[in-house]
Amino acid sequence: MSGLTTGRAVFLVARREFTSRVRTKAFVWGTVAILAVLAGYVLLQAVLFDDAGRDRVALNGQATVLAEPLARTAASFGRELELVDVADPVDGEARVRSGDLDALVTGAPDALRVVVRESLGEQLRSSIDLIVKQQVLNAQLAEAGLDPADVARNVERAGVDVVVLERPDEQSGRRLAIGLVVAALLYYSLLVYGTMVAQGVVEEKSSRVVEILLATLRPWQLLLGKVVGLGAVGLLQLVLIGGGGLALAGAAGVVDVVGLAGGALATGLLWYLLGFFLYATVFAAAASLVSRQEELQSVLTPISTAIVVAFVVGINLMISDPTGSAVTVLSLLPPFAPILMPGRMAMGVAPTWQVLLAVALALAAVAAITWLGGKVYANAVLRTGARVRLRDVLR
Repeated sequence: MSGLTTGRAVFLVARREFTSRVRTKAFVWGTVAILAVLAGYVLLQAVLFDDAGRDRVALNGQATVLAEPLARTAASFGRELELVDVADPVDGEARVRSGDLDALVTGAPDALRVVVRESLGEQLRSSIDLIVKQQVLNAQLAEAGLDPADVARNVERAGVDVVVLERPDEQSGRRLAIGLVVAALLYYSLLVYGTMVAQGVVEEKSSRVVEILLATLRPWQLLLGKVVGLGAVGLLQLVLIGGGGLALAGAAGVVDVVGLAGGALATGLLWYLLGFFLYATVFAAAASLVSRQEELQSVLTPISTAIVVAFVVGINLMISDPTGSAVTVLSLLPPFAPILMPGRMAMGVAPTWQVLLAVALALAAVAAITWLGGKVYANAVLRTGARVRLRDVLR
């Protein structure tokens, strides 16, 4: 055994893994591709958020006099109307059919006709219905000798006193989008870089390079160096992607970069470190049981399945019920916490005690898995030939 200190040995292995991976075309173009996909997603979100509360409505004939009251009524339902005058109803119907307009309103104010392509949105329907009813009511009041304006003022003064117990979260939709993005990035990083650790172990084992390395290093130093080095590669890519995503989101006006998305990225990086040390050690220990790349998938499948299940189940639960008992329990458990908890934190539905408990359980799991995985790796990495049985290396 050489005179290398533990820190120096781990650093040299980590630097070798980091530099060899970062310089590859796969890392560079993979990062560029993910940023391109993220840019498309941000652009889509910007368009969706911009169009979510807006309708483009055309008015024809006598209906044009209702432009102002219709816009005011739609605003009371939380909708923004872009009103367009069309002289020819046939042309208006053609624009509705092509998707350029959401609706065409024609006819007398008390008997409006609305033309839509497939269906009329509930809030827009309510706005138009209210206008029609108001027109009929005004006519009835005039016939009865009452001033519609006086009646309207008296009605407007009447109302209910609403007591709000909790302030509504106006950014709940954006929080959900950010939570899903964070979960997807962590899923990708844990799966890709965990598998990369396993492939590196098998490559060194099959080429007998590991025998040379272990002549000067202890097995746990080599394992720790690989995990730290490749973990740093994944962390660098996550920072590049997250930083690029924040810049794009800020430029598009989709999120509050400093408050909302910045906090989500910071917590995502913390959970990446916890999750990577948890899963990468397991990946490396499992890979040390085999000597050929062809056999690698068989030992990695259970680990990959756990990550895939955490992502698929977690995404569905977060969309349907982010505060439900199922997703809450799963987000506390170490195998699922690195993907689910940062997503729930980004959505603002994870209490502090749950976050602290999940971190504590994850740290305990990392310590236990590092000890157990290191033992498996040390006992199996020098055994070549047939696949090593787990119970043999644990003796």
